Amino acid sequence: MDGIIFPSEKKAPSRDGFGKALVELGEKDPDVWVLTADVSESTRTHWFAEKFPKRFVQVGVAEQNLAGVAAGIAACGKKAFISAYGVFSPGRNWDQLRVSVCYNDVPVVFHGSHTGVTVGPDGASHQALEDLAITRVLPNLVVMAPADMEEARKATIAAHGLGKPAYIRTCREKMPSFTTPETPFRIGEANLYREGADAGIIACGPMVYESLVAAEKLKGEGISCAVLDLHTIKPIDSKAVLDLAKKTGLVVTAEEHQVDGGMGSAVAEVISAGYPVPVRRHGIYGQFCESGSAFELLKKYKLDADGIASVVMESMKMKKR
Repeated sequence: MDGIIFPSEKKAPSRDGFGKALVELGEKDPDVWVLTADVSESTRTHWFAEKFPKRFVQVGVAEQNLAGVAAGIAACGKKAFISAYGVFSPGRNWDQLRVSVCYNDVPVVFHGSHTGVTVGPDGASHQALEDLAITRVLPNLVVMAPADMEEARKATIAAHGLGKPAYIRTCREKMPSFTTPETPFRIGEANLYREGADAGIIACGPMVYESLVAAEKLKGEGISCAVLDLHTIKPIDSKAVLDLAKKTGLVVTAEEHQVDGGMGSAVAEVISAGYPVPVRRHGIYGQFCESGSAFELLKKYKLDADGIASVVMESMKMKKR
């Protein structure tokens, strides 16, 4: 657990990390351009706009145009970052993401903010629960779901260095900020934050911290549980996933996303092909969710620490069989 603070009393929305990174990048690289769809304050792109107004484009409520304009800017040799709510980008502009960006393999980074049930009171229409499924299938696209604000900052800076399309998923709510500037981060390399022998939790986004708390609770029940932060969904760190499967014999995935097609499905694909062990995919089970506070919804859908711990305990039966 070197390079992380656990337990953490500091809280911040991961979208803040994206916004801070844009300012850092803008200061260093004059080819960085930022675009948004009338949600600059919500997605934290207004920090970049205030410092670099000539490299900021406000397209209005038009997410397809947002992606198309960004693809054109990138084709002219610039590095474009676009930001909107995840349900609208990549949800509404998936065609432009597929054809204009990924097919042409141009350096556009999509930032999907306000994802998962932690959007809270905005309800089902704004809770992006399908974005990992529709992005990880696309060729040429790197897909990341950072665990907290600092990891989102690093993911954004790393995406800038790729020179190719990327998607970064962040959340709206203030969640525990537990990684530090010293915590390692490399695209495609998962971070093992806790060792364990009985079960392994593989998580992404805000579920990483909740999984660490869950593992601490399970320790009191006599269950030794590892926690792996799979911040990069694609390219997936197959070695880290298989090492965990071999070490524990049981894997539980936790994500703020539909269980079908998401991070858990990516993990199951790797394990089924490389070292078959029981895998329990935990997240949202094929439904639209309701409105409520972020933490009420996490509790309702068993995505808080208590819920994840209970799913691990249930899943231990799979290992015994």
